[in-house]
Amino acid sequence: MAVHSRHPVSAPPTAPARETTGHLLLRAWCVFIIAASMAGTSWLMAFGSTGAAIVVVATGVVSAILWVSLRPRVQWRRLPWFALAYVAWAVASMLWSSWLGATELTLLLLVSTTLQAMFVGAVLTWREILRAVAAALKWMLGLSIVFELWVALIWRGDILPGFARPDPDYAGHAITLWSRDNLFNGGRLQGIFGNANPLAYIALLAIIVFIVRIASGAPRRFLLGLWTALALFLFWRAASATAFLCAVAVAVVLVTILLMRTARRPGERTRFYIMYVAVAGIGGAAVWLTRDTVFGLLGRSSDLTGRQRIWDAVGERIAERPVIGWGYSTPWVPSDPAFDGWIVDHGVSVMQAHNMWLDVALQLGYIGVALIGLALLAFIWRSWFFAVDRPRWDLVADRPYSALTLVPSLVATILLVQGLAESAPLLNWGWFLIILFAFKIKQAPLVGRGPAEQRLDAEQGDGLPDQREPVRSP
Repeated sequence: MAVHSRHPVSAPPTAPARETTGHLLLRAWCVFIIAASMAGTSWLMAFGSTGAAIVVVATGVVSAILWVSLRPRVQWRRLPWFALAYVAWAVASMLWSSWLGATELTLLLLVSTTLQAMFVGAVLTWREILRAVAAALKWMLGLSIVFELWVALIWRGDILPGFARPDPDYAGHAITLWSRDNLFNGGRLQGIFGNANPLAYIALLAIIVFIVRIASGAPRRFLLGLWTALALFLFWRAASATAFLCAVAVAVVLVTILLMRTARRPGERTRFYIMYVAVAGIGGAAVWLTRDTVFGLLGRSSDLTGRQRIWDAVGERIAERPVIGWGYSTPWVPSDPAFDGWIVDHGVSVMQAHNMWLDVALQLGYIGVALIGLALLAFIWRSWFFAVDRPRWDLVADRPYSALTLVPSLVATILLVQGLAESAPLLNWGWFLIILFAFKIKQAPLVGRGPAEQRLDAEQGDGLPDQREPVRSP
C-alpha cells in the first residue's frame, strides 16, 4: 500500500501554467492588428477611404493606450534605428512636399504601422508572434475563399467596391472590380483584396508560416495541413507572375539556410557562400537573358505588363529632384491633383511606381533610398544569422535549431523580390513585418531567452521540440 512520505524526493505536482484572460485578449488584439495590416485595400473596398481611416486611427489609439498601460520590457537602445531614420526622413519631407495633403495622409498610415509593429513585438514572444501571424493569415485566406464563394453562389456576377453591382452598360476596366466572379470559370481570383497579386503574396506567406508551424510541432497539425492546402490553391488561382518568382527565390534561400546549418567548422560555410553567389548570379543572368520566354510562360510581358512605361515616367520626375525628392506619399493618393491623371493605366490613375526603389527615390530622393537600403540591409543581415546560427548563450554548443528562425529571412526574400515590381513592401503588411521582425530580432536575438522572452504562458502547449533542453550526463 502506497504511503505518502513527509520527505518527498520531488516537488508536489502543480497545475500547468495558464495564460490569463487578459493576455488571451491581448493576443487576440495583436491578431486583429496583424490581420488589419494584411487586409490592406480590403478596407477601402468594403468601407471606403473614410472607413479605412477610422480603422487606422482607432487601432493606433487603442494600441497606444495598451502600451502605456502594460509597459512591456523594451530595450530602447536596441531599436531598428535605420528603419526609424527612414520614417523620420519621411516626416521631415513635409517641409518641402509638393503634395502636402497626400504626405500628411499617408504619413498617418506609415507612423501607425510602425508603432503597431513595435507594439506587437514588445508584448508577444517569438512563438506567440508566429502563432498570431498564422491566425491572421487564416482569417485572410478564410475570408477570401468565403467571399469568392458568396460572389459565385449568391451575388452571381461582378461586384464593385462598396458591394455595388455594375450597370449592364458598365464600361470600366476589370481592374476596377472587387471580384470578377472567377471561382468556377478558371480565371484569376482576387479574394477580399480586389487584386490577385496581394492574394498571391498572402497565400505564399501563409504557406511558409504554416509549414514552419508544422515543422515546429504545433498542435492540430492536420488542420494546419488543410490550411496549407487552401493557401496553395489560392496561390495557384491568383496566378501572379512576381509571386511565382518570389516562391522560387524563397525555395533557393531555404535550401541555402538548411545547407548552412549543416556546417560543423567555422570555415565550412565559405564554400556554401561561394556556391550560393554563383547559383544566384548564374540564375539571375539566365532569367534576365531569357526574360521574354520566362514571363511569356507566366502569361506576362517582359516589362511585367506595361510597368516600363510607369518606370520611365517616374524616372523623368526623379531627375528633377534627385536628392531630397518630391515628398512622401505611399501609396500615391489618386484624388490629389499631383497624381490624378499623371499616369493612367486602363482608365485608372496609378497609385504606385511598381518598383520600391523608384518609389522611394521619387518621394524621398537618394537620401531616402540610402536610408531604406540600410534598413533592409540591417534587417536581412540580422535575420540571416538569426536563421543560420545555432542558438547559444553559454558553453553548450549543440542546441537544436528552431524552425521558427527561418521565417524572417524567408519574409525578407519575398519583400525584396516583390519590391522589384511592386511598392507594397513600403506599406501595409510588408512594412509591418519588416519593423516587427527587425525590432524583435534586436530585442530578443535568441528564441525563449532574454528579458523580452521571459514570460510563462500556454506556449508549452505547442509541443515545440526546440524549446526543450537536451538531457546531458553530468
